[in-house]
Amino acid sequence: MIQNLNNLVKENADETIISNPAIPNERNEEAVKEASASIEDSLKNSLAGGNVGEVVTLFNGNGDNVNTSPVTQQATGNFMDRLQKRFGLNFQQAASVANNLIPNVLKKLVRKTSDPADTSFNIQDIFNEASGGKTIGMSVQAMMNKFKTGMDKDRDGDVDFQDLKKFFTGSGGVVDKIKGLFK
Repeated sequence: MIQNLNNLVKENADETIISNPAIPNERNEEAVKEASASIEDSLKNSLAGGNVGEVVTLFNGNGDNVNTSPVTQQATGNFMDRLQKRFGLNFQQAASVANNLIPNVLKKLVRKTSDPADTSFNIQDIFNEASGGKTIGMSVQAMMNKFKTGMDKDRDGDVDFQDLKKFFTGSGGVVDKIKGLFK
């Protein structure tokens, strides 16, 4: 996965890394690897920290939820730190590079994993690698489908605020079940 992720970052790094005068040309490849490692580390940290739902939610859409994902925010912050420490970029420079690169790469990664015609990334392989092999033998796609259909209360194909609202307040929602306990 990491080689494909490096390639995906490189494909999207023209303006943010390659043409950026703050990052010396001889260190462009190193900066690309740092961006890839930031994404991979964020996926690993989320899964290791028990935040499977964050990762599932990230990959369950078509990439439109990437900017609000805690995984994206963590990867962006990690990459900013690496740019400041390893490349000497100031906060504004690092924020500009990270905020322009990481969400775009993750959006494309999500789209590639959901495109059956694109075999460059496989959701099962991503979870297997990010979890240190703990998801081997488990159908990640089935888990994601169950999460999506179980939480998609308005059946519009995504899990959003409207679904959460129905989950808690709709007929048969959590609030109704709690009310039933006190009758």
